[in-house]
Amino acid sequence: MPADSPAPRKGLPPAQHLEPERVLEEIGHQGAQRITGLGVGQILLLAVIAGGLITAGALFSLLLGASVESPGPQRLLEGLGFSTGFFFVILVSAILFTEANVTMPSVMLACESPARRIARFWALAWLGNLLGAILVGGLIVLAQDYGADVTGLLDEVIATKLTWREDGGLGAWMQVVVSGMLANWLVGMAAFFATMGRTIIGKYIPIFLAVTLFVAANFQHSPANMGYFSLAEWMGDGPGWDVALWWNIVPAGIGNLIGGSLFVALPLWYGLRLRARSAASG
Repeated sequence: MPADSPAPRKGLPPAQHLEPERVLEEIGHQGAQRITGLGVGQILLLAVIAGGLITAGALFSLLLGASVESPGPQRLLEGLGFSTGFFFVILVSAILFTEANVTMPSVMLACESPARRIARFWALAWLGNLLGAILVGGLIVLAQDYGADVTGLLDEVIATKLTWREDGGLGAWMQVVVSGMLANWLVGMAAFFATMGRTIIGKYIPIFLAVTLFVAANFQHSPANMGYFSLAEWMGDGPGWDVALWWNIVPAGIGNLIGGSLFVALPLWYGLRLRARSAASG
């Protein structure tokens, strides 16, 4: 139990998680420390590491889901595989764009860092994730040839992520943005729960559930899709980076940024801080 946590009531065991009222404050404090304590090169490197780990998780999701004919078990295994990459990012404190979409608004709400530094962190996180995905995707394809079951599933995943391109137009593009908002709502909650958990298992279980849900629902997660498109492009079966960026990664990233801010950081900051103040005054 953290030293500054309230003592458990008599007869109750120590809390195995951080109180929800304090999670966003902890996220904001940790984010401010990273913004002020890390240089540009360090932020970019940690973002590259995160992009690589997410790409490894994307590969793992394909390896687990290949040749599984039933959609339910296949989505469950894909979620298990992809959540591995996200969990590794959490454990090594790498910098993931979709996690930053909760961390940076929390820093802004706590007024702990200048807006210019926050914007720089956001941009470096996205760029580093993309570079990491491209690098690790290339190394994977250079090192290993996968069978038709894996490449076939990758083709299906890519086709699903480009469904909106078939409709075309601004309306379809905005649908990707909305899908990205929903994805970062769930990924943002995964980051929230990861901070709340005080043990490895306590962190992983809610991460697995939240990530599996967004994977099964086909909500668009910009760094995840960087990984899938990188694998497809290096294997020679991708649609081209221009199509991948314009019809998925960029609009999904915009939606991720909005979703992390409006669906997670802002409402929870207001609601939970209000609860904390009411409890203190009562």
